[in-house]
Order: sequence, then C-alpha cells, then structure tokens
Amino acid sequence: MPESNFRVEKSVMEDSIRNGMDGGDRDETNRILLEPYTYIVQMPGKQIRSKLVQAFNLWMKIPEDKLMIISEVMQMLHNASLLVDDIEDSSTLRRGLPVAHHIYGVPSTINSANYVYFLALEKMLTLGHPEAPMVFTQQLLELHRGQGLEIYWRDHYRCPTEEEYKKMVIQKTGGLFMLAIRLMQLFSTCKADFRPLTEILGLMFQIRDDYCNLVDADYADSKSYCEDLTEGKFSFPIIHGIRSEYPASSISNVVRQRTEDVNVKKYCVDCLTKLGSLEYTKTYLKELDNRARGLIADLGGNDVLLKFLDDTYVVKSVISDAPK
Repeated sequence: MPESNFRVEKSVMEDSIRNGMDGGDRDETNRILLEPYTYIVQMPGKQIRSKLVQAFNLWMKIPEDKLMIISEVMQMLHNASLLVDDIEDSSTLRRGLPVAHHIYGVPSTINSANYVYFLALEKMLTLGHPEAPMVFTQQLLELHRGQGLEIYWRDHYRCPTEEEYKKMVIQKTGGLFMLAIRLMQLFSTCKADFRPLTEILGLMFQIRDDYCNLVDADYADSKSYCEDLTEGKFSFPIIHGIRSEYPASSISNVVRQRTEDVNVKKYCVDCLTKLGSLEYTKTYLKELDNRARGLIADLGGNDVLLKFLDDTYVVKSVISDAPK
C-alpha cells in the first residue's frame, strides 16, 4: 500500500474509533471488529477514487479539510464494499492475496464491512452540512440497486441488454464517484453538471475491468483466471458474445456452468475473440475515452483530470493486451 494511503486509512480508523470510546475494552473491540477491513486496506490498490476527488477539486476548490473528509469517506466505503463483493461473488483472491472472508470467515467479514459503512457515515456527518446525509443515503441506495441487479441477473441466469448493463454500471460503479462529486459541490460555488462525465468514468473503469478479467495476465495473478466466467457474471464482452452468437450457445453454456476449468475458459475467450466481442469492447472504451476528454474540455479543461486519464489510461492498457 502507498504510504500516503496507509496514513489516510489509519487516520480514518483512529478518528472513528476514538469517537464514543469507553476505554481499553472499546479499543480492543474495535480492533477485533475491524480486522477484515484492516486486512484489505493493507493490500495495494489503485486509489482511483481519491485521485478523482483531487482532480475534480481543480474545478470545485473546496477547503482542504472538507476534501480530506470526503476522500476518506470514499476510501472507507469502497474498501468495505470490496469485502462484501468478494463474498457475493465467491471470489478467492483480491489484489493477489486470499480474500478476507477466507481468513476471518464470512460472518465477521460481513459485520466488519457493515461496521465501516456506519463509521463512514459518522465521518461524513463531521462535514456539518444539512444536505450531506441525504446525498450519502441516495448514492448508497443507487450503489446497492446496481449491485443487486447484477446479482439477480447472475443468479437467475438472465442476460441483460447492453443498455441495461450500462445503467447498472452507472448505479454501481458510478454511484461512489457521484457521491464524492455531490458532497464536494455542497461546499463549492461551482455548480456545473458533472453527472455525464461521472457516468462515463464509471463505465470506463468497469468495462475495462470486464475486459482485463478475460485477457490480462496481471489481472489473473491478482484475482484468478477469467474469474467472471467462474462467477457466471454477465460482463460487457460476455453480453456482446452471447447476443452475437445466438442461436448458438457456447458462451452462454460456459457462463451457466460457472466452470473453474482453465481450458474451458480459454475456449470461451477464443469464442469471444472470433465473435469480435473483445474488439468491440476495446472500440467502445476508446469511444468513452474520447467522450470523457470532450466533456472535460466543455467544462473548461482540467489538466489534473487529463493527467489522471493519461496515467491510468484505461484505453492504452487495454489496447496492449492480447487474449491469452
């Protein structure tokens, strides 16, 4: 984990634990409750949300103390949600290490994640703005609506349309992005409509993850090979493949089986390649990248955000990948 991120997370947890602490027993209780969360926080992450908060502040120029609180809240919610996601997805690896619930058990991990959600709420209340709780609640509801739909499609084997999938991603992935932006605007004179840009960024990062899950060797090392196929997930390229091969059903049958067989998964990736689903995904990512840069220009430009896109460069990293 980057040292700066560790300091931020350590500060968040110390502040939250300190509030209402009754003494040594309370301190030890918090340590126990937070063990699964502390475990995942110590894994190196991309810090995308914190970087986005800093980038958008070039426009909004909110006070540093408010910015720090919002950034901390975002990191807490994101990492807590990963604990739950890994349980819901039956994942085995997160950032190259065993998932938290394989170390601490499912009950303790769920409780830890829920506990941190409320610690994040407690931290958010220190912003001292009357509209902040409403914003927090609305965006967390959106996140869970999106996550719930994705789970429903998977568990009931219902392949969504591409438009349904995009709407779900905007709710799930874009939900936390939008939470940060809306909280920041409570303390800014800048009232520009950032929703279109935020939605595009959410789509970019989710669809890039969908693509890399199928073809990126580094991604396979940090999670597992083609984990989305084992999960039975309807990701962006898989949706395209299923709808493109109809009435044939090779891809849909592999997804339905939730296989762990590497050879079967490689066969499915080959099918997606031949159907043009991976190329279609790359093309759409390039389109999203162009649209994002156009919106940034329309909003008056933002060198920090452009540098963020260049450094993260979802399109470049995807273009350089080839199906393994």
